[in-house]
Amino acid sequence: MQELDIVILAAGKGTRMRSQMPKVLHSLAGKPMVQHVLDTAAGLNPTRIHVVIGHGAEQLRASLAESAVSFALQTEQKGTGHAVAQAQPQLGSGKVLVLYGDVPLIRRESLHALLAQVDEQHMGLLTVTLDDPNGYGRIVRNEAGDAVAIVEQKDADPAQLAITECNTGIMAMTSAQLKRWLPQLSAENAQGEYYLTDVIAMAAKEGINVCTAQPASAVEVEGVNNRAQMARLERAYQQQLADQLMQQGVALADPARIDIRGKLTCGHDVFIDVGCVFEGDVTLGEGVQVGPYCVIKNSTIGAESVIESHSVMDSTVAAGLNQIGPYARLRPGTRLAVKAKVGNFVETKNAEVGEGSKINHLSYVGDAHLGRNVNIGAGTITCNYDGANKHRTVIGDDVFIGSNSALVAPVTVGKGATVGAGSTIAKDVSEHALAVTRSRQLEKADWPRPEKKA
Repeated sequence: MQELDIVILAAGKGTRMRSQMPKVLHSLAGKPMVQHVLDTAAGLNPTRIHVVIGHGAEQLRASLAESAVSFALQTEQKGTGHAVAQAQPQLGSGKVLVLYGDVPLIRRESLHALLAQVDEQHMGLLTVTLDDPNGYGRIVRNEAGDAVAIVEQKDADPAQLAITECNTGIMAMTSAQLKRWLPQLSAENAQGEYYLTDVIAMAAKEGINVCTAQPASAVEVEGVNNRAQMARLERAYQQQLADQLMQQGVALADPARIDIRGKLTCGHDVFIDVGCVFEGDVTLGEGVQVGPYCVIKNSTIGAESVIESHSVMDSTVAAGLNQIGPYARLRPGTRLAVKAKVGNFVETKNAEVGEGSKINHLSYVGDAHLGRNVNIGAGTITCNYDGANKHRTVIGDDVFIGSNSALVAPVTVGKGATVGAGSTIAKDVSEHALAVTRSRQLEKADWPRPEKKA
């Protein structure tokens, strides 16, 4: 199999982003733009991936430390040709594909089609036809229709400015071709830069056929230079994900109001209301209903569960037939058995909630194990932190905890026990016992209420 080197250009500052962060590290759908490009590149099974870095080089090195890439440093930004030249010493003898770290939505299928055309007598150029080509380099063709040059807008004459076929910057060629052409690049142009696009004219001069291909959609090759473009690509990408979900049978209240920042896997007959955000790896079982404005991260929700509006779930597993929310917060380590319920304004953390158990409202349950059919009254708190260490609360099956109770961990409430409302439980409670800790109610008849002094 022929070698493939992929060079990703990521050295630009991105001045128009108005940010201290390198442009390619800005997030699209929960991960840096350059990571989208890397993921697509990896899908082509390349021999090597090279990332050309410059502005914010150390930030890029740190961000991509776990990626299987080599880095080439461009200390001065002298154009795309100069950038690719920094990676040239690391290139093998096969094909070379040039991509851009700020063009995150390019698809693997488009690149496969481009690479398939490349050999010693052919190079590949990805072009796009635009209604408004302003700002793009134009593809110049000869009378036979062959691409023979790319003219940057600042160097174009009126006739060339009328051309609507534009350069995307993405191109592929053999390593031998690239190594012949790079030393011939000149900076004699309006920008004073070494344009990689000049290799097209060199190819034509040598009799190398410049084969062009176009992406399925122009959004694939749209780059990011400012916040407005970033937002537009975000919505375009989210729309693609929404379309995929609906094709799989997921019902979306509004496909324009969903954000997937990771991987979302859904069973049949899932319904997702507006404004929901899914982060990391999320699985929704069959028949799950998600109310508006929920945030779900790295969680698995079992079949037929209902998540009411404005609930937040992080690293949670719900077995199925669960009722959650509204306004519930399930923190990492929460495990809900079948038919368990976590209601409005309830927070859980590192809590196992047994089958059929209910924490209906206004309670905090952390570092706890609840058995089956437990009822937690409103305002109940497991006091799990002593200022230095966390401690665990264990509640047996069929326990009833009255409202406004405090369970001071470590503590165990035995099976079938009852805790009276307003109690502070600091000692273990026996099975089937009633535990009540209250001060005696004091009443004074005809007591004069204090009045404000003049």
